[in-house]
Amino acid sequence: MRQFGLIGFPLSHSFSKGYFANRFLTENILDAQYENYPIESIDLFKSLWENNPSLQGLNVTIPYKKLVIPFLQHPSSVVQSIQACNCIKLHQGALYGYNTDVIGFEQSLMPYLQPHHQKALIFGTGGAAAAVEWVLKKLGIEYQLVSRTASADCISYASLNPEIIATHTLLIHTSPVGTFPNVDEAPDLPYEAITSKHHLYDLVYNPAVTKFLEKGAAQGATTQNGLEMLHLQADASWEIWNSETPFIQ
Repeated sequence: MRQFGLIGFPLSHSFSKGYFANRFLTENILDAQYENYPIESIDLFKSLWENNPSLQGLNVTIPYKKLVIPFLQHPSSVVQSIQACNCIKLHQGALYGYNTDVIGFEQSLMPYLQPHHQKALIFGTGGAAAAVEWVLKKLGIEYQLVSRTASADCISYASLNPEIIATHTLLIHTSPVGTFPNVDEAPDLPYEAITSKHHLYDLVYNPAVTKFLEKGAAQGATTQNGLEMLHLQADASWEIWNSETPFIQ
């Protein structure tokens, strides 16, 4: 039996296990199983492989997307660039690391992009924001990071004004603000400056319509949440694990 799984801590609200269980059932995949491995320290990473000899691949979530990189013999160029790994494949005794968040984000965003989406605001500066940055660079879309505190490469929410919102028609929210149960929270923006030319992408998927998306839709903007991205990154992981040779990223 081929074994796959997810490492992180805690994993009480994991998406991946249920997704893969359903996939294995509906596609009649009988030679694979997917388990959660809520390891309390990255120091347990090596023993996890030693204790599970049938383990062939892992997904990685908070707080280990960066901490796992030193254990990889072959981190992809994307992983090295954004310093975040969420997919690991064991191949001929070596661990290969990938970032499928960039695949899921790009593939889910593309159908919504219009020629006028030339400039973006990215709300949040964590690991998810790094994946978004990488994709926007690839697509040639100019972007500005926004956080609670300004820094050399980041402006603050307090400095946002209608003019900035008007000229940045792609608004991407990467922070946990608005996630269940805090469904009444939203980034502090001048929402009145949003128009039908804007597209709002919230990486949060629970609730399906966050307050951020609700406020954007009320102004006529197109919106999407992060559920499709999750599905696509999971599908990309499955493709990587089942490839005969290491995936090139």
